[in-house]
Amino acid sequence: MVPTTLDAAEWHYGAWRNHLQTLLLLSSMAAFLALLGWLVWGREGIILLVVFGLMAMVITPRWSPWLMMRLYGAAAISPHQAPALYQMVEVLARRAHLKSAPVLFYIPSQLLNAFAVGHPHRSAIAITDGLLRQLTHRELAAVLAHEMSHVKSRDLRVMGLADLISRFTHALSLAGQLLLLINLPMIFFSEVNINWFLIALLIFAPTFSGLAQLALSRTREYDADLNAVRLTGDPEALVSALRKMEQIQGRWLEQIMVRRQKVPDPSILRTHPATEDRVERLMRLKLENGDRQFTGELGHMDYGSFLRHRDVPRPRRRIHGLWF
Repeated sequence: MVPTTLDAAEWHYGAWRNHLQTLLLLSSMAAFLALLGWLVWGREGIILLVVFGLMAMVITPRWSPWLMMRLYGAAAISPHQAPALYQMVEVLARRAHLKSAPVLFYIPSQLLNAFAVGHPHRSAIAITDGLLRQLTHRELAAVLAHEMSHVKSRDLRVMGLADLISRFTHALSLAGQLLLLINLPMIFFSEVNINWFLIALLIFAPTFSGLAQLALSRTREYDADLNAVRLTGDPEALVSALRKMEQIQGRWLEQIMVRRQKVPDPSILRTHPATEDRVERLMRLKLENGDRQFTGELGHMDYGSFLRHRDVPRPRRRIHGLWF
């Protein structure tokens, strides 16, 4: 990534903390899964987990990222359709030292959302109609830099591994509970010592793994924020984008849940950190005199022609469960 004159001590401390948290969370999830496999099936259980895990890691990345685009009904945007957007992406990709700029996809949704798929050698970023219409050029650049940081840091692979561990943990938990139910008659009608610790472990294993996965997701979001500011040199733009997205998305949620009292989710159950927490961390990254903002490298930005005459439906729940 292109170095800037951000507060070096603050940036390195934040990066070190995020990397350490990622390592600890992934290690704890893997260790917990190995313990569960050993308790349920012994040494063979651990061997099976390793074999199936390696197979899944090889197969899954080949289809899941692009399947995501199809689920959202995303259509590829060509450089001819939106040259200004691709100019923005190419400058960011050059700053991030990506071998190729991500391909852009358009999602016909009024929601403000963006996500990345792929890896540093071949990636794509999906952006919604609402995002293009509501954000300024600076804010959009900050959001694209955030998504590109996920690609650069291979966060998609990290979160895919965490999801795989979580799914295996859930499957082992169900298998262990099934074995327990099958053996209940023998437990009750014979003098067998019940290992209540093992039973509790089987019941609560998916909860533990799920909470660790959520914590990992929040850590990677903090890291992407940090690296996005390194790419753009403009923390205020990302702060503004985050606040605007929360404000506008909140309107949709209020319309969906009119009769429900608005109670915020506990922070431990969120995939993303609270906006104010992210804003607080971003505002610590003070720019020194002479810092060069990303938008200075861009010419005239106009992608309004791409959005004209597009009829975008209101957000709704789709048949496969996604809301957009």
